[in-house]
Amino acid sequence: MATHHDSVPDTISELHPAWALASADRLSSALDYAEAFTAAYAASENGSAAAREAAALRVQFPAILLPPEEGDRFAGRVRYGLVGFSPEPVGLGYYCARDALTRAGERYPHEGDRIHALLAFWEERTTDRRTRAAFPDDLAGLLPSDAWTQESGVAFPLYRMAGTTLDYRRLLRLGLDGLEELTAETPFSHVVPTLRRSLEWYRAAAGGHTDPAGAAIADTIAAILHAPPATYRQAIQLFWLYALHAGTWNYGRLDDALGPFLAADLDDGRLTEEEALDLTVSLWRLMQAYDNQFNNRVIVGGIGRSNPVAADRFALMAIEATRRLRGNQPQLSLRCSADQDRRLWERAMDAIGEGTTFPILYNDDVNVPAVARAFGVEESIAAEYTPFGCGEYVLGPHSEGSPNGVINLMKALEVALHGGVDPWSGRRVAALPEATELTSFEAVWDVYCTVVDMHVAALARHQMIEYEVVAAEAPFGFISALTAGCIEHGTGAFAGGAEHRGGTIETYGNTNTADSLHAIDELVFSRGVVSLPELVRVLDADFQLDHEAGGSGGQRETHPLLNACLAVAKYGNDDDVADRMAQRVHAQVCGAAREQAPRVGLDSYLVVIINNWANTILGRRTGAGADGRRAGAPMANGNNPTPGMDRTGPTAVLNSLAKLDPTVHAGAVQNMKFSREWFGGMRAKMDALLKTYFRSGGTQAMITVVDRGDLEAAMREPEKWGHLMVRVGGFSVRFVDLPPAAQQEILQRTLY
Repeated sequence: MATHHDSVPDTISELHPAWALASADRLSSALDYAEAFTAAYAASENGSAAAREAAALRVQFPAILLPPEEGDRFAGRVRYGLVGFSPEPVGLGYYCARDALTRAGERYPHEGDRIHALLAFWEERTTDRRTRAAFPDDLAGLLPSDAWTQESGVAFPLYRMAGTTLDYRRLLRLGLDGLEELTAETPFSHVVPTLRRSLEWYRAAAGGHTDPAGAAIADTIAAILHAPPATYRQAIQLFWLYALHAGTWNYGRLDDALGPFLAADLDDGRLTEEEALDLTVSLWRLMQAYDNQFNNRVIVGGIGRSNPVAADRFALMAIEATRRLRGNQPQLSLRCSADQDRRLWERAMDAIGEGTTFPILYNDDVNVPAVARAFGVEESIAAEYTPFGCGEYVLGPHSEGSPNGVINLMKALEVALHGGVDPWSGRRVAALPEATELTSFEAVWDVYCTVVDMHVAALARHQMIEYEVVAAEAPFGFISALTAGCIEHGTGAFAGGAEHRGGTIETYGNTNTADSLHAIDELVFSRGVVSLPELVRVLDADFQLDHEAGGSGGQRETHPLLNACLAVAKYGNDDDVADRMAQRVHAQVCGAAREQAPRVGLDSYLVVIINNWANTILGRRTGAGADGRRAGAPMANGNNPTPGMDRTGPTAVLNSLAKLDPTVHAGAVQNMKFSREWFGGMRAKMDALLKTYFRSGGTQAMITVVDRGDLEAAMREPEKWGHLMVRVGGFSVRFVDLPPAAQQEILQRTLY
């Protein structure tokens, strides 16, 4: 999940429009481009959506492209402007970087008139603003503007078209001439001419270099201007430039797309293994320069590939490239199956053991049938499932499934326990019974479900409204031309042209909610340790007594009920009672989401249980829980146990994880932190542990190999620990780049 709000560190260095603030000259140039883009939009505003998009892209490309840098083997760097068009990298559809423009006006007041004119023009014309304006009053009243404001709330909308995974096999098979012929009578006819203009620009830019690398780039571009690629280098170049123009941040099963070209070049002697690895590493560097640590997914391995032998050669090289580069992007993900080439698992475990945090492991033997059931498709289509972003699934190029909503389940429980009022904001969400009226656990459960259901339904409505607005705004030609069904129907991917139009909702606080509900059942209704109104009062006080402790320097005493809450059995210890509550919470929110699809007109609407550091951000606005979590503290990450509450070892944790039904959602995150010993002398035990977990129904594993001492040292001396990589949730990052609160949350996770 990507975000640009100030509360989350923004690492999109070359993409983010804030680059324009670096100097007065740079800002002036950026404003020249913004005005040209705005003029093109204004001139075509009353025409068709396809004509408007074509006019806008004629200005955007190649203007936002950057020339190759020293060491690049391929063309393909980009810097988005202050206004522009993209599905996700900077904004939804037509965007305006309002915050960056406002800051520019403050820093360079002599440009104030130009900036004011741009802000005024785009005030109500950006696609995100049009989406919000389309909300009916009841929806606008229930959903705050977005998840990264400082507003408290149960659920929040997101504005992007994320997770697009394109059919690069089609592109590489047809080449530009073939794709141009195929799209000639469609709303996507501008795609190939736009890309060709950029290729010509790059050929001229690279051709000016006297060094062999620049000449090779120019020759490669000349070869793919019309004909399909014939070599590994040409295939990479065409794929990469198309992806940049599409504005997509996830690349799907590249082993299936690029593997045959790699294999042919190696077999025919056009490339040595080392030369091919150098090209692959160069592609990885460009992905890292594209720079979105939440995305940039490359998938290798798994069931359903068209040429597994050739694909595995790329997969092995991809793992080696990740070991060489040791960056946090691309997010290399390995789909595993029982009958795969054994070398893939061995190389993957080597890389993970070295601290790369990649590849992320996915269990196809469980996931393919689970995806088929969750999405309601045949297993042949489910075999195309593609993890993207922080761990969500789409059906490869067959579907769209942007995660456009966020729900905080702990906040839903908090609202349920306060008669429908959010105690942090004082806003009434719904008219619900007070805690004094909830005289059984089932009554508490029903009120909690009411809060969850109403917000899930609201987010599903938002999802469909966003699709409708986006469909009217633009056909998103680059995405649609390589999405199955769109060319055949002559309809944009988000307008219903994709074979499967779905949506997803991100859930946070699942584990804390389950443990809190279990504690309420145990302490209030089973054992009578405390009444529900008294428990709510203690939670509102954050487990602190009303009086100050004598002689404690003004510090308040901790309520003894905290220890009772912490002592109740927790999810993650293979405890059937605690785990059954986690299963119940899981089934309820997943079921609530699935019910929405036919109501709003989607093919599927599914939960994704992922994490970035939203568990930390949303936790700041969430009160104390009956699980013993203190007010404002981070919530547990993804499907994982609360840090420190998994007390019976890794086998018990994995057994608990495997109990959560994978057939009712579209992806879930399981983060695990192991010491180096597991990948040294205990490597055989590590292999056995993970393979047994997968055979028992485990879906996925995201593994960080690190010692606690390393994390603590990196917090003390960050300048010495730039190499230390950790998994935050569905993505990895340099530990020293995280904000202190996120560093503390990772430090507190259980280390096995």
